[in-house]
Parts: sequence; C-alpha cells; structure tokens
Amino acid sequence: MQTIKQNIKKARHGAVLSICTYIFLTVVKITVGFFDKSDALIADGLNNFTDVIGSTALFIGLTIALIPRDDNHTYGHFRAELIAALIASFIMFAVGIQVIIQTVIKFINNDFAEPSTTSLYVSLFSMIVMIIVAVINYKLANKVNSVALKAASIDNFQDGMVSLGAAIGIIGVLLGFKTLDTIASFLIGALIIYTAIIIFKETATTLTDGFNSKILNQMKTLIEDVDGVIDVVDIKGRSHGFIYFIDVTVTVNPHLNVIEGHKITEHIEHAMSDAFGDTETIVHIEPAVIN
Repeated sequence: MQTIKQNIKKARHGAVLSICTYIFLTVVKITVGFFDKSDALIADGLNNFTDVIGSTALFIGLTIALIPRDDNHTYGHFRAELIAALIASFIMFAVGIQVIIQTVIKFINNDFAEPSTTSLYVSLFSMIVMIIVAVINYKLANKVNSVALKAASIDNFQDGMVSLGAAIGIIGVLLGFKTLDTIASFLIGALIIYTAIIIFKETATTLTDGFNSKILNQMKTLIEDVDGVIDVVDIKGRSHGFIYFIDVTVTVNPHLNVIEGHKITEHIEHAMSDAFGDTETIVHIEPAVIN
C-alpha cells in the first residue's frame, strides 16, 4: 500500500506539470489570439482552459486517493481520480459545444479572422511544449499505473495536434484562404467534444466495474500455470485506478491440507503482483473432482 501512495504522489507531479503548462498557454493564446484576431488560436486557448480544469480535477482526485481506508471506504479512495476525470469530461464537452456555436455564428455573419505570423509562432511553440509534456506524463503514467494520468497524457498530445491544426489554419489565412482559420476553430471544437466523449466512455466503463478482457485472460493463464492449481473455475476483476482487485476461484487436489492449500493461494497472490503490479487477489479454493 505504501508503494501505491508513492505512485499517487508521483502522478500528482504530472498533474501539476500539466496545470502550470496549461495556465501559461491559456493566457498566452487567448491574449495573442484576441489582439491578433485569430479564431483558431482563441479556440485553442479555450481548449487549454478546459485542460486547466481537467488537470486540476485530476490533482484533487489524486489527493483524495491518498486518504486511508475507513469504515465507509474499505477499498480505499482510489477511484476519486476517475470521478475527477469524469467531471472534467463534462466540462470539456460544454466548452467544445460553445466553440462550435461561436464558429458557426462567424460563418453566418461572414466574419472571418485575419491573424498574423505572431499567432503562427505561438501555435507552433505550443505544439512543441505540449508534445514534450505528453511524453513526460505518458512515461510517468505507465510507471505508476495511473489510468487518469495516462488519459491526461493522451490529451496533452492531442492538444499538441490541436495547436498544429491551428497553425495550419493560420498559414492558410496568410496564404489568402480567409476561411481556414475559422474552419480550424470549428475542427478544434469538434476535437474537444470527441476527447470529452472518449474520456467519459473509458472512465464510466471503469467506474461501472468494466475490466479489460485481454488483461483478465492473461491473469487467468498466469494463475493456471501456478503449481498446484488444477483449474480456474471463475475470475473477475475491477480497477480502482492505481490498483486491481481480482476475485478468482480455483480447484486444487482435494487431499491437500489447509496449510498446503494456503501456500497455493500465496503463490497466486505473489505471481499476480509480480506480473501486474499493485494487485489485491482474493483466492477461493475448491476441491477438484478426481475420477
């Protein structure tokens, strides 16, 4: 359990990195976009603003996850990070809708932006920064097994691609295609909505005890290979973000005594932890039918 707490604290460092980066980029993009009249850069800035909220929610969720188990939360508070990601997805969806509405209004009014190279440089700079942050957070997420931080790292990368899209739109305007900046703004709004839906889907699946069937099959195969296990009758799993909780029923030789049966359960628990990291495995033993 101490290892899990250390991993959560490391994951919070990734959330702090995202928050600081997004705040800086939000202020720069919206300010430059407003004075330089770039719809795409403003939309990109609003996208980063949703990420400030999302990363803050992630940090709060990770902080709550550090709270020890109590009488009402016997499995701990690890799912708090997932609830934070779920809330962030709602906010992102709302902002994405707002960006699209504003873009459509500009199309209807034939009000197209005419940004300068300043907006282009800001977009390219933002793209490079976000790709660097994405790589850092992705490596950290894999190291500490944080679902929410991994989702945040993917969002970091997508934000880099959004900035690239904004840059392409600005380049189009500079080359004489006046609608491209506004079109880029629309596409950014659509991408914000798409990202929100993906985060919602993945988080809701985990919160409703959905579990990756591929990983579950790998666990079953691993347990079947443990010495003394005759068959895996049933296996169920659920994720609490940083930790897996697995319930498995196995059959063993009916002539084993309690001590021998208990040793098999310990071997299963150790094998699961070694292969899948922080995992709590509850093993139920049944006697095998021997003809």
